[in-house]
Amino acid sequence: MSSPRAIGRASGAVRPSPVFLLVVAIAVAGAVIAWTADLLSRQAQFGVFLMVVAGWVVSICLHEFAHAFVAWRAGDHEVELRGYLTLNPLKYSHPLLSIGLPLLFIAIGGFALPGGAVYVNSNSFSARIRRTLSGAGPATNAVCAIVLLVIVKLWGSSHSHAAFWFGLSYLAFLQIMATVLNLIPVPGTDGYGILEPSLSYDTRRSMEQIKPYGILILVALLFVPQINIAFFDGIRALFELSGVPSLWSDFGGALTRFWR
Repeated sequence: MSSPRAIGRASGAVRPSPVFLLVVAIAVAGAVIAWTADLLSRQAQFGVFLMVVAGWVVSICLHEFAHAFVAWRAGDHEVELRGYLTLNPLKYSHPLLSIGLPLLFIAIGGFALPGGAVYVNSNSFSARIRRTLSGAGPATNAVCAIVLLVIVKLWGSSHSHAAFWFGLSYLAFLQIMATVLNLIPVPGTDGYGILEPSLSYDTRRSMEQIKPYGILILVALLFVPQINIAFFDGIRALFELSGVPSLWSDFGGALTRFWR
């Protein structure tokens, strides 16, 4: 059990930034607009767009914060100095590549790319801590997906406030996609980070050369039609385990990408 002093230090180190709170406020505003809108209206499109895009940025912040918090608790206090515990999206690597590029892929109907990056001195940690550190981000996306799907399953309706529920379903779909993509053990992903401590030194050394290009290789593979179809069929199957129709997320995606 953590001591009161340790809990106090943790709560003092975590300081949500005004930028993060602004993104949360935008997501909430989008949800309110979608809630009060007719399904086929411009208002519904605008509200769902704000809710999904801002909600996705919030999930990126939570994902990277989870990595940083595990590292901080393991003794890497440089993550606090770098601002990783503030949930500020501008602190997680390059804003354009880490936030803008994933949002672009969502906008064009592509993949929920992992966004952001925190730099930690993981080599000083034990293998167990390194696995926990890598797994913290995908676990956060999985929890987000479960929470959203439980809410939609319990209270969602296709007849009342449908735009809101469809948008929330699509945001959950993106969380499942991000979880799966992050767990694919390609060098550079969290899935590889979980596996890496179990690999031999020579294997890890050879994989280091691939790490900078791992995500690009993964994206390129997902543009292969057969792989793309199998991947999205798998995501839909996972989504439908919740009992929420995948058609709801399809409608939410259409509202988000209203210009298509």
